[in-house]
Amino acid sequence: MKNAPFEYHAPRSVEEVVALLAEHGDEGKVLAGGQSLVPLLAMRLARPSQLVDINEVAELSGIRALDGTGVGFRTLTRHRDAERSSLVAERLPVLAEALPMIGHVSIRNRGTVGGSIAHADASAELPAVAVATGAEMVVRSVRGERVVPADEFFVSHFTTSLDDDELLTEVRMPSGPAGSGWAFHEIARRHGDFALVGVAAMVCLDGDRVRESRVALMGVADRAIRASGAEAMLGGQPARADSFAAAAREATANLKPASDIHGSEEFRRHLAGVAVRRALITAASRAGGAA
Repeated sequence: MKNAPFEYHAPRSVEEVVALLAEHGDEGKVLAGGQSLVPLLAMRLARPSQLVDINEVAELSGIRALDGTGVGFRTLTRHRDAERSSLVAERLPVLAEALPMIGHVSIRNRGTVGGSIAHADASAELPAVAVATGAEMVVRSVRGERVVPADEFFVSHFTTSLDDDELLTEVRMPSGPAGSGWAFHEIARRHGDFALVGVAAMVCLDGDRVRESRVALMGVADRAIRASGAEAMLGGQPARADSFAAAAREATANLKPASDIHGSEEFRRHLAGVAVRRALITAASRAGGAA
């Protein structure tokens, strides 16, 4: 199948982009890496009348160190560039671990950080990492700029809090508490397939006990979600495998993941528990714990 007809725009500045989005509203669609949008266009699951290609906007590319220990990713940062970045490896090890799991190298060569975040696939790696790290999204329109926390940005399946006239310009990810250990674990039938479930986890220790933890799950709801009950349960507990197994049971007790040809609700819930436990154990070991 071929895409429906559309008018093509290739602006060269952010100002031009947001002007086009303001003019065309919900008829406009932004093209970044195209690894999700182009197949949707080809299958006519997306039928915008106006396509705004932002690849010629130089100011939307690049990775930068933020004040403190975080990293900022301009929208057009390619997955592969982030994957190879020494700054990302140093400051965001959970992202460095998640990036190689996105599709295949050919996909990561074109796919973008901003595009993945704005696409908001509930089974995708980058939204889960954004939720786990407490990322902030910088968005622009002709009305000005605003910063949106990750837990407010992701709304539902393929839906964000971006207005029709807004452009995501940067994703800012903090590194997390000093001395914390991070891990990313996903379960897929084959490498490069969409994950059945996945977990981004952080453990910060005080001696041999958990001082703070974060658990973000993907593929189990209509968006990436934090397991706040499991995080609260772990506070002050010994950094042991049984503590993490109990937290995994708490994290998955009320999950109702969708059933499909790849797995039932019960199967996905079981896999999520396995992934949470493994990710927490790994994160604690990287924080210096004897899990």
